[in-house]
Amino acid sequence: MITHTQRARVLIEALPYIQRFNGATIVVKYGGHAMVDERLKQNFALDIILMKYVGMNPIVVHGGGPQIGDFLKRLSMEPEFVDGMRVTDKQTMDVVEMVLAGKVNKEIVNLINRNGGNAVGLSGKDGHLITARKMKYLKKKEDNRPPEIIDIGMVGEITSVDNCVLLSLIESGFIPVIAPVGAGKNGETYNINADLVAGHIAVSLKARKLILLTDTEGILDGEMNLISTVKVEEAHQLIGDGVIKDGMIPKANCCLKALEGGIGKAHIIDGRAEHAILLEIFSKTGIGTEIVR
Repeated sequence: MITHTQRARVLIEALPYIQRFNGATIVVKYGGHAMVDERLKQNFALDIILMKYVGMNPIVVHGGGPQIGDFLKRLSMEPEFVDGMRVTDKQTMDVVEMVLAGKVNKEIVNLINRNGGNAVGLSGKDGHLITARKMKYLKKKEDNRPPEIIDIGMVGEITSVDNCVLLSLIESGFIPVIAPVGAGKNGETYNINADLVAGHIAVSLKARKLILLTDTEGILDGEMNLISTVKVEEAHQLIGDGVIKDGMIPKANCCLKALEGGIGKAHIIDGRAEHAILLEIFSKTGIGTEIVR
């Protein structure tokens, strides 16, 4: 049983962090198991709402890979991947946009709002938020052969962010929830990695924190132990040594680029843990990995 004194200590421990981050913009990339498990979804919404009520400005950028996969399966459309990236032809892009902007985004907005928050959903196409261009993907070859250029369809890379619509929503007291699609200069729609969208938006707003929810504890060392704090130069070394590997490499690189762009700190945390965001922000030790300059 938790005593009344222990509960009070928890609140007191959170006080300096509430004071420190009052008015701060914090960008959270929401994805992985936390978007599937009903209990974790509820916890996520409550975490975001609490952040807003204690004076922070949370911004949510979400993924939706499993939901897209399920919908494609229902349409008897076979997904295709190249090095973990979804090949997105025009027909698939229509499904991606419909699922991300039309279904997943509105479910998250509704979840936050019905728990007492005040969220607004938008995609990167709204208010000229995200301008993108077609990604040129180079697949590395062995034996020092030239890389192969692979056409992965309507997958985009970000060329610019116009945060005016976000600033307007924040000033009006809303929590923006963003689907990771963007528009090309001719109006074409691009599917964009949600981590990259979160990183670019964090940089554009000079956010105090970028938080990536994952399905792992964070960055692990060679003995599979969690590394609580990693400096930029150490992170580059860990990548070079192969300690940071596989799917953690793009996440770490996303955090490193965001730090180079001027954000305060970047965090990679386990979204499978209950109230992971609050534990990372409002406690001394946190639960994941923070990457700092």
